[in-house]
Amino acid sequence: MKSSKNILLTSILTLSIVTTIFSQDQNDYKMIEKTVSNYINGDTKKDFETLQKAFHKNATMKYVSSKNGYQEYNALEVFKNDKGRAPEKNRKNRIEYISVAGKAANVKIEINYPDRTVVDFVNLLKINNEWKIVSKIFSVKE
Repeated sequence: MKSSKNILLTSILTLSIVTTIFSQDQNDYKMIEKTVSNYINGDTKKDFETLQKAFHKNATMKYVSSKNGYQEYNALEVFKNDKGRAPEKNRKNRIEYISVAGKAANVKIEINYPDRTVVDFVNLLKINNEWKIVSKIFSVKE
């Protein structure tokens, strides 16, 4: 009898812990999706205010240019230069995956244009209970 009570108590405790972890993970995924949506929508619409919600102020953007080689910039400075440009219409965005480990996450985004595909890998950190993009690397497939 005592053994059955211990098993039942252990099972309830385990279920409670798993439920708490699962709900926290689901909440983090939703928060990450919101951050990434702010990035995608802000970039597509050239809406700097929306983009700012997604990126940490010191976030970097890195890529390799066929002309100039390795390039590294402050991401918000790059997007600020796009301010005032017309929104992009022939663009399809897709989140390929979201990977979360504690307070760090990585997201792969595929952006399809009629003549090329851009693949973004964005890294996020949970800072003060908010997910922020802290770095972005990308490559263009033509």
